[in-house]
Amino acid sequence: MSSVMPQPETAPIVACTISRDVQNFDLLIEDMEQALGESWGDLGFAEALAFFNQPEAEAMEFVALALDDADEDNLVLMGEIITQAKARDIKVILIAEDVTPASLHQLLRRGADEFVPYPLPEGELHSAIERLRASGTPQPVEAERTAQLKTGVNKEGAVFVTHGVAGGTGATTLAVNLAWELALLNPNETPNVCLLDFDLQFGSASTFLDLPRREAVFEMLSDTEAMDEEIFGQSLLTFEEKLQVLTAPADMIPLDLITPEDINRVIEMARAHFDYVVIDMPSTLVQWTETVLSAAHIYFITLELDLRSAQNTLRFKRALQSEELPIEKLRYVLNRAPKFTDLGGKARVKRLSESLDIAIEVQLPDGGKPITQSADHGLPLASSATKNPLRREIAKLAASIHELSEDHVKAA
Repeated sequence: MSSVMPQPETAPIVACTISRDVQNFDLLIEDMEQALGESWGDLGFAEALAFFNQPEAEAMEFVALALDDADEDNLVLMGEIITQAKARDIKVILIAEDVTPASLHQLLRRGADEFVPYPLPEGELHSAIERLRASGTPQPVEAERTAQLKTGVNKEGAVFVTHGVAGGTGATTLAVNLAWELALLNPNETPNVCLLDFDLQFGSASTFLDLPRREAVFEMLSDTEAMDEEIFGQSLLTFEEKLQVLTAPADMIPLDLITPEDINRVIEMARAHFDYVVIDMPSTLVQWTETVLSAAHIYFITLELDLRSAQNTLRFKRALQSEELPIEKLRYVLNRAPKFTDLGGKARVKRLSESLDIAIEVQLPDGGKPITQSADHGLPLASSATKNPLRREIAKLAASIHELSEDHVKAA
């Protein structure tokens, strides 16, 4: 690692890390050396402000501001560092570990250009640097991230729904990561997976994928009779060029503002243009729940090994049976399932299944803290926690769905 101040006989320093102690971010040191060789330096928080006033700062392309939870008391200072860097046209990459979403939001609002979680996902710092260097010729963000749908297409895509019977049972985590894993199964094809966030009030798919909420979503839902491929495409956002996402509206709207006919039109439009449609539902039963259930090929119900989940599952099942709805489409997913060696836990799962008269076909392990961190960082588990046991199980589920779909196509 080079010294902070460039010497006349050396190449100019084009970047600096700024941190309380860069040795706390050893992976960042490795990635900076790999990306920039010796053309970078290191600064402390207080040193950074003084350095910006030096002539050497004129050669700077970007700074990597690295912080962890111990630095959250210095947010004002770090905000000033970002402000001073931006005033000198120096880009800012924010590297954060165990920092609260509120703190991240505050620093991003101050003008940070890129955010990368720590530990650094493989190749992500290099990608962030490339995006910064390519940003000299900015493109309209909305135009880049809006889906371009063709007319006259009817793929008759398969529909998979996630519905949590209680808060925190992992329905959105399953929906987002299942959609992303399905998208990864066809790396050479154009995006063929669409994620629809139908939790219109508290939907967080946009947060899980770090996507903005757009006014176009509410406008489209308010007049689905006039919706065509162009209007629907403008309501979608592209994630990593592989997944199309309909986020929840920017503002909370009443769940009964949307009719079953509206929901049916949106689902049919999505099915026509995508091979897979994944829907994240609100935990509340609404007038269009029947519409989604009827359209679904598989309707995943997420629950946990606790009394509230057991009671709500029983009530949910009875409500559907009373309306003679197709409960055979339901597949029960146990979140935070006991480990293989937890015999007592497995016995409880068996008793739960027998008492509710259901088959728990999918058991997802507890992924621990990385799951929350992944959501806060706006990254799917395949990008932020590749080897996490929860990610592996969702990847297996996606692979089995894809395999069944291909077998069905061959049979047809």
